[in-house]
Amino acid sequence: MTDERIMIVEDEKIVAMDIKDSLESFGYNVPCMASSGEDAIEMARVHCPDLILMDVVLKGDMDGIQAAEIIHDHYDIPVIYLTAYSDEKTISRAKMTGSFGHILKPFEDRELRTNIEIALQKRELEKEKILENENWINSLLNNIGDAIISTDAEGKVKIVNPLAQALTGCRQEEARGKPIEEVFRVICEDTGKTVPSPTLKVLREGAFYGLHDKTVLVSRENNKTPIDVIGAPIRNSNNDIIGTIIVFYDITERKNIEKSFLNYSFDSNRDQAVNH
Repeated sequence: MTDERIMIVEDEKIVAMDIKDSLESFGYNVPCMASSGEDAIEMARVHCPDLILMDVVLKGDMDGIQAAEIIHDHYDIPVIYLTAYSDEKTISRAKMTGSFGHILKPFEDRELRTNIEIALQKRELEKEKILENENWINSLLNNIGDAIISTDAEGKVKIVNPLAQALTGCRQEEARGKPIEEVFRVICEDTGKTVPSPTLKVLREGAFYGLHDKTVLVSRENNKTPIDVIGAPIRNSNNDIIGTIIVFYDITERKNIEKSFLNYSFDSNRDQAVNH
């Protein structure tokens, strides 16, 4: 028996039941079936299956390819298309959604099973590659000498490296999933007003250097640290922004040197005025 859960999206009930019987005979679990693109998206959200068998032609305003594209973007669930249409336009549209297979109707159980096994194996290899890349990135961020916070495209925190945890007073497990404004609290030194979100600045302007003049980081313990900030977008292969990287530096020492220099200049000017 296997643990994989496969969702069926098919608007012909008899066909859907036949596929369900086949999948269960292979040892797979079928947690749900949908008959429209809209239902498929909702069920994918609720059940999070390991794989979806998606009929291309569905009743309603949304076809299977449109539904699969939304599911891919939001839930990253692999899809195998089931279709009686093999025209080049349909196949090209299907490929653009990152499908894991394309089975022409009518098909035999053996063909169905083979495509499912290949898709699940491919998915497992992709997960391993993603995990390997994440481990490499985490190791790099944890050992770099800068404070770094990464977010998703909505500004929710994904990674807070050790130096950023020390400066913000917020641990990784506490910060993950929170809006960056709750973790990276920054104000203007002169006015005390909150500085605009760095994620919004990245989304609006792209990469930037300097979030605001005289930016101060306020830690969880209300410690105030003057900082410089750099922001940059994280893009996918389609050049879409999928997150942000915020790098910030403690510039307390630089501020103290500037203050000492200004005080020295003031004292020198005062002495010269007295001597004259």
